[in-house]
Amino acid sequence: MSSDAEMFPSFTEFNIAVSPTVTIYGLKAGSGPPLLLLHGFPQTHHIWRKIAPELTLYFTVILMDLRGYGWSSKPPSSASEQHKPYSKSVMATDCTSLMSKLGFEKFSILSHDRGARVAHKLCVDFPDRVERVMLLDIAPTLAMFEKTDQFFATAYWHWFFLIQPAPFPEKLLMANPSLFEERFFGGGYSGGPGYMSQQAIEEYMAQFGDEAAVHAMCEDYRAGAGIDLVEAREDREKGRKIKCPVRVLWGKSGVIEKSFDCLGEWKAVSEGSVTGEAVESGHYIAEQVPDVLLKHVREFFAS
Repeated sequence: MSSDAEMFPSFTEFNIAVSPTVTIYGLKAGSGPPLLLLHGFPQTHHIWRKIAPELTLYFTVILMDLRGYGWSSKPPSSASEQHKPYSKSVMATDCTSLMSKLGFEKFSILSHDRGARVAHKLCVDFPDRVERVMLLDIAPTLAMFEKTDQFFATAYWHWFFLIQPAPFPEKLLMANPSLFEERFFGGGYSGGPGYMSQQAIEEYMAQFGDEAAVHAMCEDYRAGAGIDLVEAREDREKGRKIKCPVRVLWGKSGVIEKSFDCLGEWKAVSEGSVTGEAVESGHYIAEQVPDVLLKHVREFFAS
């Protein structure tokens, strides 16, 4: 993977232990209110490279690799423990521990894809910690599984491939990562070829040469289809919802626009205000329309 000194020259690296077995890698720069950025699959903090430098003019920006991704720890996990190490509740605890160790008891979150699912659970489990949250191109996990149809299952084929029992998807991914790269980044829900630099794709695909990383990413999805749904149903039964203001953006050419009432689904799991809109983008909003995202970030988090 590339050197962060080249891509994020104004940022300071950190490796912080958030538990006895997990160290989180990340970058920090800027001044002002703390803003934590959480990436998705199969990305790393690198996905924020187009917006992070400008955000440091307004915020103390914290970029982190989720456990299992990038340079962060990749703890073992298996079906026997219900994939708990990659549950969004555990990953959310990583985030709160990290922010506490950095000196921030309250903070806001900008999040995408899997990172936005972590942010959702973090807001529910730690309502006193989060000031505001922005979620990019997702609907709540439970709603997406409960309302899956043939179109969604075909477009989000990787959801149902990655959750297959180990080591089936791991072995196939590592045997032919270039085929996965072509299928995953070549079009469909992602937005079509040309929207993401080859350097970025190489950064993300470098993880597929690491057996522990591939297993961890699959465990992330297995947890998403198992224990995360159990916990989400418990939250629903107990009326536990997001309490802070929420801004949701999703791509007009993406699957969320076609398959879900995005604002309606987030209002159903929130107590506070929920605003947002579809933008002229596919799934990777930070990669495809960074200027539009920056406008929303400045407007939402400054209000």
